[in-house]
Amino acid sequence: MEGRCGPLEGVVTAMVSGEGRGLAGRRVFVTGHTGFKGSWLVQMLRRRGARVTGYSLPAATEPSLFDAAGIAALLDRHVEADVRDATRLEAEVAAAAADVVIHLAAQPIVRRSHRDPVDTVSTNVTGTATLLDAVRRAGRPCAVIVVTSDKCYLPHDDGRPHVEDDALGGRDPYSASKAAAEIVTAAFRSSYFPPERLGDHGVQVATVRAGNVIGGGDWAEDRIITDLVRHLAEGRRVPVRNPAAIRPWQHVLDPLEGYVALAGLMLSEPSGRWCRGWNFGPDPTVDITVEELVAIFIDAWGSGSSDDVHDPRAPIETATLRLAIDRATSDLGWRPRFSPAVAIRRAAEWYRAFQRDPSAARALCDADLDAHESAPGDLAR
Repeated sequence: MEGRCGPLEGVVTAMVSGEGRGLAGRRVFVTGHTGFKGSWLVQMLRRRGARVTGYSLPAATEPSLFDAAGIAALLDRHVEADVRDATRLEAEVAAAAADVVIHLAAQPIVRRSHRDPVDTVSTNVTGTATLLDAVRRAGRPCAVIVVTSDKCYLPHDDGRPHVEDDALGGRDPYSASKAAAEIVTAAFRSSYFPPERLGDHGVQVATVRAGNVIGGGDWAEDRIITDLVRHLAEGRRVPVRNPAAIRPWQHVLDPLEGYVALAGLMLSEPSGRWCRGWNFGPDPTVDITVEELVAIFIDAWGSGSSDDVHDPRAPIETATLRLAIDRATSDLGWRPRFSPAVAIRRAAEWYRAFQRDPSAARALCDADLDAHESAPGDLAR
């Protein structure tokens, strides 16, 4: 703070006191809280004692984890609105007076982006800019975490793990929209929230890039777990579009824990060092193909079979995607607690139990949260 008291220095300093080292009592504004990741995040935040305002369109699937697990009851305020609605979003951000803003709202489906590229870009890029501008106009210190994707990187042809400083880019509309969201966030950070002048504005902005998250409660279209559940529940063979593809499969709770850990450090130790990109993925030395994921899931489900329906004329997707997680493990002290195989099995068990008793959704989530909190983070499991 250059040896002087900036206009917000006292507020920034106060962020490290009291309960600043955790999220208990903190106000958290979450966009996209009705989605799969958002519903899990709200549950995690409430366990940490946070007060959560959610801003999102209504849940996009039927069933949805948001409705099945009664997530609305966990919120201080539930707002149904579009993240591109600048007037409404600005008003809600100002009213929430949040200590932490976590931006999850997005069009998250790769194949849908091929059908509707304009809406994908509008939601993922304009929506991000609208959220950041609402934070700018609110004019108060806070920690902002913008969630993009592992697909924001220009693909490596050799399959080596992506590090946070790799080139951004995209060979499909979804990936391009996530790369663009990263660029927009960096531009807002540089223009309005420069880390070197944190004492003047008090706003820390980071981006986070997770792997392919799986877990109970995701019913979105064109997702491998969703396809598995729907086909197995009906006794049908599971079609597998890209059996040889390698993805950084991880349980949804692993990256969410990373986001929450980052937010806690931003509150307790405000610093420009947090204001950059962060990868959260599984151990990058553990490769699991789509074919192997299907086999593990079917085994945990207890029955079923699959068919290879790969179509070379289908939209191109990256064959191999890996994330380097050294920055998060060394600087945040974070590491994944569930191996990919454990994540796949737990997802299968969650859906199998939900199929037997849909009213048990919250209890099933609590069981996974309990298991995750007690897991030692042994990557070899």
